[in-house]
Amino acid sequence: MKMKKFINSPETITDEELTGLGMAYPDILTVDGHLVISKDLEKADRVTIVAYGGSGHEPAQAGFVGSGMLDIQAVGDIFAAPNAKLVFDAMKMADRGHGVLLLTLNYAGDQLAGKQAVKMARKAGLNFRQVITGEEVQYNDQCEDNKRGLAGAVALYHVAAAAAREGKNLDEVAAIAQRYADNMASITIKATDATHPQNGMSFGDLGETDMMEIGAGQHGEGGGVRVPMMSAKDTVADVAAVLSRKLDLKAGDKVFVMINGCGATTTMEMLILFKDTVEYLKARGIEVAASMVGEILTVQEAAGFQMNIAKWDDEFIRLWNTPCHTPAYSRV
Repeated sequence: MKMKKFINSPETITDEELTGLGMAYPDILTVDGHLVISKDLEKADRVTIVAYGGSGHEPAQAGFVGSGMLDIQAVGDIFAAPNAKLVFDAMKMADRGHGVLLLTLNYAGDQLAGKQAVKMARKAGLNFRQVITGEEVQYNDQCEDNKRGLAGAVALYHVAAAAAREGKNLDEVAAIAQRYADNMASITIKATDATHPQNGMSFGDLGETDMMEIGAGQHGEGGGVRVPMMSAKDTVADVAAVLSRKLDLKAGDKVFVMINGCGATTTMEMLILFKDTVEYLKARGIEVAASMVGEILTVQEAAGFQMNIAKWDDEFIRLWNTPCHTPAYSRV
């Protein structure tokens, strides 16, 4: 079947998308080629935060550039990491004399680009720290243990940025970001596959079956376990139990819960999944202190969701409750 997407040319998708982003949010950010830059950066007198990754996952990550979140996002092509030089350029541009925190999601291409950019940054004498997020949890022994970075990184952006805005130094901000990364866990559940917007190829045959995949890869990598479709409540009970064990959650703990739609999951479904997650945790004496529900990090029109749970303390709660304003998310 012919791909049906409102594009002009497969070769210019990312360029046109970024041009549109800059036009749509000129009060929040500017776009310089494949760099998306917060308007806050110009007057920043603090640690600054840089992230990077491929396009095709909108609104992540460029949609979270702005006041109280990312200072610069370096954007690669569809599902591809940007080159190391662009990441290094972003780090240089972001530096305001207090150091730069570089945030990397655990994928082979991102890791390679980050490793090379870090070498350039060291050679240039740049003051920086790098934190890698890989909160994906192995669902069971049949799943591959990939530890991929998923949508949970978005909440980390806000917590780290809030710490920087409080005037914490680079080591302190990096330590908070690392502690957050160490205290979150995610699993992806996929019901149908996406198509690649540049060539129309499907990422798999899941949509032709009555199965769902738990522990699925975002880009068709696989690595999960296929099981018959389940109700929202049964799916939540299964997945939340795995995440709770990973985080060693106990009665009295406070958590952050994210239900992230993969692109074709309806708001209705996400809200039902969130309700069931809150009820599951509440029944075990665990308080949901904050949440995000919606399309945060997508894979084109894939149906499914990511459940992310983070174990929070009072510092995380305080940092979360600070203002931020980006194209995709705002807190006042």
